[in-house]
Amino acid sequence: MLGSTVRGVRRLSSFSCCAIRRPILFGDCGGGRRSLTHTRKTILSLPLSQSQCYSILPSINTSTCASFFSISVPSSHNDTNFSSPSRSETTATAVGVDDDPSAAAPPSIDKEEEDYSEDSTQPLHARCNGSSSSSSSSSTTTTTVDAYSTIELALDSVVKIFTVSSSPNYSLPWQNKSQRETMGSGFVISGKRILTNAHVVADYTFVLVRKHGSPTKYRAEVQAVGHECDLAILVVEREEFWEGMNFLELGDIPFLQEAVAVVGYPQGGDNISVTKGVVSRVEPTQYVHGATQLMAIQIDAAINPGNSGGPAIMGNKVAGVAFQNLSGAENIGYIIPVPVIKHFITGMEESGNYVGFCSLGLSCQPTENVQLREHFRMGPNMTGVLVSKINPLSDAYRVLRKDDIILAFDGVAIANDGTVPFRNRERITFDHLVSMKKPNEKAEVRVLRNGEEHDFSITLRPLQPLVPVHQFDKLPSYFIFAGLVFVPLTQPYLHEYGEDWYNTSPRRLCEQSLRELPRKAGEQLVILSQVLMDDINAGYERLAELQVKKVNGVEVDNLKHLRQLVEDCSEESLRVDLDDERVIVLNYHLAKIATSRILKRHRIPSAISSDLTNEQKGPEIELACLS
Repeated sequence: MLGSTVRGVRRLSSFSCCAIRRPILFGDCGGGRRSLTHTRKTILSLPLSQSQCYSILPSINTSTCASFFSISVPSSHNDTNFSSPSRSETTATAVGVDDDPSAAAPPSIDKEEEDYSEDSTQPLHARCNGSSSSSSSSSTTTTTVDAYSTIELALDSVVKIFTVSSSPNYSLPWQNKSQRETMGSGFVISGKRILTNAHVVADYTFVLVRKHGSPTKYRAEVQAVGHECDLAILVVEREEFWEGMNFLELGDIPFLQEAVAVVGYPQGGDNISVTKGVVSRVEPTQYVHGATQLMAIQIDAAINPGNSGGPAIMGNKVAGVAFQNLSGAENIGYIIPVPVIKHFITGMEESGNYVGFCSLGLSCQPTENVQLREHFRMGPNMTGVLVSKINPLSDAYRVLRKDDIILAFDGVAIANDGTVPFRNRERITFDHLVSMKKPNEKAEVRVLRNGEEHDFSITLRPLQPLVPVHQFDKLPSYFIFAGLVFVPLTQPYLHEYGEDWYNTSPRRLCEQSLRELPRKAGEQLVILSQVLMDDINAGYERLAELQVKKVNGVEVDNLKHLRQLVEDCSEESLRVDLDDERVIVLNYHLAKIATSRILKRHRIPSAISSDLTNEQKGPEIELACLS
């Protein structure tokens, strides 16, 4: 919310999601251009003492070996096999590709691990050497026991998920792209449910799950999906699947440097894996899949494709769900924290489906400049942020004004940089307080307006942007008339222009998708996406990719409204006004006849997408659909 007019803007840095393999963009992560990637596979790393290193890998020179080796825990029906994949191999296969485990390159020892510190108080920075003290050995042994306890806990809790999915083709919205098979991880929670990532099952057509040590795959149904928070719940009807399963409990947000173990099914193998790491940072982060700013936990454990949806375990409870990493950086992964998980589950249980995360609907500016604060008459002890834009659909639009200074949210003072206190000497953007509110819950906001303080009560609810940032698990809307293909503008439509869509898509459409706010409920930006050539529309082919403004002089609210205006036309000619002052005029009777001909020529089953069909369907369009 701070410094952004549209929630979930994707731009500047390139993202890829191995679940859907669709390029997504958003702001610079710092330290140069880097990309976050969803992950569906991981590596298992465990701390081993010097003797254990020698006994497992006798060819290793133990005088220089690191105390952390990646090992794979075999299924009960496979032979025991320990291995350590190299860092270069992991980097090469970590982004967006689900490789065949049988084709993986032979693993090798990661020599770079020798640079770890010898400080035994740091769980991931211990180093094995022949002269280690008894206290260091005791610490290592304890850590090793904890690691193996984590494995025992995870064996009967973590499952492998096999998804067959088919994404819509936004260039040809009446058909889907070819289906593909992907894999991810998940774990069982109370109520005989499986928790995983939304991107693991996005655009799914068929889902299977498999327990550790079992050769049987069970059919699973998707009960709820929250694409914003990248979480999903699966259920399995067959009772035999739940025999011997251990339900994991949700814990708390870990503190910095606390150890966590990420469990999942990584690329390069078929068996369960664990990666040990520590918590590096806790703060709101851009969720790649849902393009939403929510709290996330950064850890230094290796998270790779295939590990998505797997639990991050601290002690005997879940600290988060692995969901993305930062490619181009060394061991920077992210997990979804427990407060976000509980918000998703609680909302689903109370309403029966996913309800989303609340937003104030504001764009705010920091007030760190002294002259800016003096201009808005802020006292020396006042801190807050400046309101720049207000979403007309939000309740805040009713009480707040542009140039208001938000001083506090629910009694918590907001600093000039937009942050609020969080735990022990940590700070976090106040967006987190907003996002954790339940839909239709009220919040008390203190505001400075014209030098006077005011207290307002604002009802919070999820808000949808004018241009949707994602459209998972649903078919695109479209309407075809006389070969003119009309669609609502969405970011997935712009993604069809390629990975660098921000620079290659039509500039005006791109700017509209990122900056414009809705003026009323149900509003869409309708565009002429393409022209299916025919005698009836010859000469209009260069008008594609322009926004539709009016039909016969009436402003268009959304695609459904446009369809109604076309069907209700009672004049001889149909006039369509486009952006940039362009105009299309068609003979209405000839255009209706041409529609049927064009649909048949291009093998399009219907002139109208299923979401626009209703009982008052026009007879002309019905005829075109059946022809």
